[in-house]
Amino acid sequence: MYLDEAIDNYLFHLKVERNLAENTLAAYGNDLAQFSAFLTGDDPDAPDDGPDAQIDVHDLDHTHISGFLTSLADADTSPRTSARKLSSLRGFFKFLRRHHGLDGDPTSRVDSPRFGKPLPVVLTLDEVEALLHAPDTSKPEGLRDRAMLEVLYATGLRVTELITLVLREVHLDHGYVRVLGKGNKQRVVPLGEVAVDAVQDYIDNARGVLLANHGGPGASPSLFVTRRGGAMTRQAFWKNLQSHALEAGLKRKISPHKLRHSFATHLLERGADLRSVQELLGHSDINTTQIYTHVARERLKDLHKKHHPRG
Repeated sequence: MYLDEAIDNYLFHLKVERNLAENTLAAYGNDLAQFSAFLTGDDPDAPDDGPDAQIDVHDLDHTHISGFLTSLADADTSPRTSARKLSSLRGFFKFLRRHHGLDGDPTSRVDSPRFGKPLPVVLTLDEVEALLHAPDTSKPEGLRDRAMLEVLYATGLRVTELITLVLREVHLDHGYVRVLGKGNKQRVVPLGEVAVDAVQDYIDNARGVLLANHGGPGASPSLFVTRRGGAMTRQAFWKNLQSHALEAGLKRKISPHKLRHSFATHLLERGADLRSVQELLGHSDINTTQIYTHVARERLKDLHKKHHPRG
């Protein structure tokens, strides 16, 4: 059986018998078509078999698979994408063994490309400052958003922890908040003077205004509220964050988690010890926190390369 015929049979099997979604079918089809193009010479990186050569699936072995993966790497395809394409090939050859009597599996001797967890994206100090000053504090919503951003950067809270803060757990006189994190574990996180001032300003001048049509300040136990009378939602805060990022002129995509990444990295860059950062972030395993040391190290290397006369 020729390769292109086998691919058509496999895709038909996935559509009719496995009832896969169109997008999934398209992804499999694209991966297998790219493999076929590599082998038949339609791909410029393919072996020298001549254009439009017919490939019998029984003639394929692990060298064809390895060559395909090598061509992907040479084209700067990410390891994660290459691993997905290899997974598509594994499913294809498994089908041929079960339904068309193929002897052996040419993918069995090929290891999946290794890919590490990507380093978190961290904002610069200038970017953080621009973002924190983006909300219009002449409006109640602006005071609220400024306070939320200041708290997020000052504490490294997860966005869910931020929006579920309640007034009784916010201790501005002592400069800390009590947070209910993952696994219902509580932790105490310091706020810092700037965040304390921003939250106090919001409570004094904006929170009651936002709740005015719902009974006033006592209408909700939540710290951060909307004019609808309830707590800020994840979706609404994310939308507001995107708006403020645009106002701040930031070129990259911003998420609440990037402020959490920035909080941790900036602390480590300024000498905080890893265990303390672990406690502040609420990580149960210090290995999870360890990633930020790599970020800080890479940022220092970039700084040295950029500014040192022999960098």
